[in-house]
Amino acid sequence: MLTKKQLDLLEFIHKRMQKDGVPPSFDEMKMALDLRSKSGIHRLITALEERGFIRRLAHRARAIEILRLPEALGGEASSGFSPKVIEGGAPAPAPANALPPSMHVVELPVMGRIAAGVPIEAISQVSHEVAVPGQMLRGGSNHYALEVKGDSMIDAGINDGDIVVIRETDAADNGDIVVALVEGQEATLKRFYRRNQAIALEAANPAYETRMYPEDKVAVQGRLVGLIRTY
Repeated sequence: MLTKKQLDLLEFIHKRMQKDGVPPSFDEMKMALDLRSKSGIHRLITALEERGFIRRLAHRARAIEILRLPEALGGEASSGFSPKVIEGGAPAPAPANALPPSMHVVELPVMGRIAAGVPIEAISQVSHEVAVPGQMLRGGSNHYALEVKGDSMIDAGINDGDIVVIRETDAADNGDIVVALVEGQEATLKRFYRRNQAIALEAANPAYETRMYPEDKVAVQGRLVGLIRTY
């Protein structure tokens, strides 16, 4: 489910691409949503990307591709669709018991709890396993899961008790939600920003302050790729 701001931004991008063939600039998005800064737009873009509605294309300015639309904007549409022609007749039918790729599940280890608040002790013990949709995982990469403790990422849609799915990587771009190991001892889930010679770990809750660390004191342990919530 999208927030109103996320839905408004997705609708604005979709209409602009239908009209002009290119996405709007961050300044245009900021003005359209009446936000004070582009950082708010960056957070909304990241949220839409994490939820699978858009994709940012690397090394290209203003490169945003809409992958699908929610029902409120016309259903499951994709601006990047192009038909594929199969020569030589219809493909062989799939076995009757075959599952579509979106229904395949993978068992991931839950490595314990991760702080979405102040950092807690580093996590390294498997507590149990959780079934994750295969479409949430990127082929060729290792993944693991963590249980969220705290509410500092609540504005990014991450609540206390949620299970986050993490792709193992030691690299991150500005704005990514990452598992960060601080001073080799404490782990936390935050947005990552590189500022001059320092690393900023930013919460998605105004009640928590952004924490700054020297570059050599923060090690990225993985990047958020999915979330599982039990009601």
